[in-house]
Amino acid sequence: MAQIADRAGTSVPTVSKVLNGGTDVSEAMRHRVMEAAQELGYRRKARARVGADHRPVAPLVDVVVKHMEGSWISRVLEGVEAEAARYGVDLALTVARSDENWIRRLLRRPSIGAIIVLVDTSAAQLNVLTSGAIPVVVIDPISRPPADVASIGATNWDGGRLAAEHLLDLGHSRIGIIGGRRTELSSSARIDGFVTALRGAGVAVPPNWLAYCDWDRERAHRAATAMLSSQAARPSAIFACSDFMALGAYDAARDASLSIPAELSVVGFDDIQESAWATPPMTTVQQPIVEMGAAAFRMLYQADRTESPLSTGGSATRMELETRLITRLSTRSPA
Repeated sequence: MAQIADRAGTSVPTVSKVLNGGTDVSEAMRHRVMEAAQELGYRRKARARVGADHRPVAPLVDVVVKHMEGSWISRVLEGVEAEAARYGVDLALTVARSDENWIRRLLRRPSIGAIIVLVDTSAAQLNVLTSGAIPVVVIDPISRPPADVASIGATNWDGGRLAAEHLLDLGHSRIGIIGGRRTELSSSARIDGFVTALRGAGVAVPPNWLAYCDWDRERAHRAATAMLSSQAARPSAIFACSDFMALGAYDAARDASLSIPAELSVVGFDDIQESAWATPPMTTVQQPIVEMGAAAFRMLYQADRTESPLSTGGSATRMELETRLITRLSTRSPA
């Protein structure tokens, strides 16, 4: 800590406040201290899990989410909670807002570790947690996490390939694609797997039939409307990188008076509940969402029980669970 203080140009008590999540430190100083800690490879010793009265407290796992809206996040939480209940572990749910207060809150309480879901964390933020003796597992990382941070996701590339092969087998060759966020790992992998399978069959996607819609249904609605606006050359099928955006394609088909699947086939991704409730029920690529949450908890719990780090030699656990195609009534051969 003295070395960190010297490099950051501050005092040891200030370093201690930062590393323990204290609030009475300026943001500029906080960042200087954490940068110094990262440069020096600082790792705090595991903290004893005791309360203010110095008595042992029940084991706790932090779950950090960007928001709590939608079926995807609720199914992840379902998987985490079921496993936590099985082992008698409590959960603390935290929403990661942009002020980084969520990081300080995690540093102030002793826990087995943190499960981070759909939060675009920087390498520096993750380093703050690992330096503070908080093991981390990232579920479905938005950007590639540092080598020493564990992650769990799905076989997104294979899922995209499965969707393409399904549409190719049905005879489709005019196919539009609705992606999530251009720079996001899962969206890029799904599109890459999909396009690779099309390319292998000699099918190309026109540039104006590939749209990035930030996982938003209304933006997907507008993008699909643009693709379907030409009677002469509209796609016979659309692949969306999430079921929620696929519902936007449903909206566009309805507005254009096109029947699904007679005049437009639609394939989604995720297999959230809404995909089965759609009219007609949606063909989709199933992510094992509940299992991803459960597996993330088990990774933390087992590492804590065995006192084994999630990262060895600077390389952390990377796990991908299998995706599979769920065929329903939104796809058929083109007319």
